[in-house]
Amino acid sequence: MKKDVHPKFQESVFRCACGAEIHTRSTQPEYKLEICSSCHPFFTGKQKLVDSAGRVERFMKKYGDKPVATGKKPAKTSKKAQAAAKPAKASKPRAKKEKTAAPKQ
Repeated sequence: MKKDVHPKFQESVFRCACGAEIHTRSTQPEYKLEICSSCHPFFTGKQKLVDSAGRVERFMKKYGDKPVATGKKPAKTSKKAQAAAKPAKASKPRAKKEKTAAPKQ
């Protein structure tokens, strides 16, 4: 290997926001993590919402009470089914036209 080409491989510490520390070796002496294996929901089995800047609350406020769209179109109904569903209109009695005989000439 060439000298002074590769970074120095040294002891390093990974510090999580939950307080856990992992000692290993890396090119940097210290790393700061938000979530580690001791606090991640996949490993702990507990659900944890990582909320940054109130995004979960804003989403629930905006979309929380609305029904969820399934992406399917409503089923089509035939004309007979539509006619059966509509109430029959009351028709007005029509006045009969009187036929007038035109005088013959």
